[in-house]
Amino acid sequence: MNDAVEQAYETLSGAKAHVPAPEARNGLRHVVSLSLTKVADGLIDPKLVLSWLGAALGAPAAVTGLFVPIREAGALLPQIALAGWVQGMARRKWAWVLGAAGQGIAAAGIALAALTLQGLAAGLAICAALAVLALSRAACSVSYKDILGKTIKERRRGAVTGTAGSVASVAVLGFAVLLMSGVLREQTPVILAIALAAVLWLAASAVFSTLEEDPSETGARQGLDLTPLREDGDFRRFIMVRGLLTVTALAPPYFVMLGGGQGALQGLGALLLASAGASFASSYIWGRLADRSARRVLALSGGFGAGFAALAVLAELSGWTQIPYVVPAILFGFMLAYQGVRRGRSTYLVDMAPEDARSSYAALANTVIGVLLLAVGALGGVLALAGPVAALGGFAALSLAGGLLALRLRDEKQGPA
Repeated sequence: MNDAVEQAYETLSGAKAHVPAPEARNGLRHVVSLSLTKVADGLIDPKLVLSWLGAALGAPAAVTGLFVPIREAGALLPQIALAGWVQGMARRKWAWVLGAAGQGIAAAGIALAALTLQGLAAGLAICAALAVLALSRAACSVSYKDILGKTIKERRRGAVTGTAGSVASVAVLGFAVLLMSGVLREQTPVILAIALAAVLWLAASAVFSTLEEDPSETGARQGLDLTPLREDGDFRRFIMVRGLLTVTALAPPYFVMLGGGQGALQGLGALLLASAGASFASSYIWGRLADRSARRVLALSGGFGAGFAALAVLAELSGWTQIPYVVPAILFGFMLAYQGVRRGRSTYLVDMAPEDARSSYAALANTVIGVLLLAVGALGGVLALAGPVAALGGFAALSLAGGLLALRLRDEKQGPA
């Protein structure tokens, strides 16, 4: 059994030498757990699924408009406070286990609210559950990079996370096809999908609890620690790069507005299909490239994002977005850039941060990015007053700037300066 596990892990990670049995077992646990959570993320996507459900339940637009900010910024801003809690744990996998379980419970709460409530009450209940989900996600995020660094060797980390992204995207592709088919016109199938997401998060929590993790030295439970931001110039540049490249996460809703709107459920299904297809096609490849140079992956992703955002602007101005499937096709290319940013930023941070300070670096980076997400999102909202073309044009410029700045980052494979 162990031989089969080791062989499977060596294949997916591209290992050129024999991998020790504990790492092989841990590698597969990482892949399974991450795959389950990524499928759950796709089933409960606030930008598409929850927004549609909120409207179907009669929640006010002002309330459903809070879903995405609560989910995105709420998963980042608490991390600086959670870092000290994680550093105080000898085995930090338990922070991730609790976070995954919390997300499952929150998803179950959303499904229950959808079954029992209507209108404003349903919208507010979903917002409250999303806040719990975001806080739980923050616990997973702030602990995961440290756990990954302890249990998986450096040049196999990107492959592990990239494989999980590709595996999970297959399930999301199936969900997108259902959206396009028109089957999901009633609330019940969507609620069942959210309930399934709850089960998947709980299953991921159970699998990750079996991870073989050596105990860490417990650090002092301190709060805000700005030392890396003050003393590590490369970390500051990384923050700037990641801040500029947040546009790859914020731009997709503006694609919905192109061509007079892609707002029908089938149209949204086509966009979701494009997004999931990009994840399936590129996550593993970006992961392998990030194992070679995450800095170059960030630079390439910034260039790709700028190019496809500019192409969307050109298509809108030329009237091409009126042609069926042009917008999803351009979104597919743009989401390739988004996946590259995700793989590159995660791998770069794990590799460049000092081994005993990964949690602090991750928490500080994510907290700053949470603020920048709100700032860049507000900028996009202001630009959108002039239409999606202005917003996407501005995002293209920011993405290009982020890609160029990434070229100035230190080669993370050389270790800390």
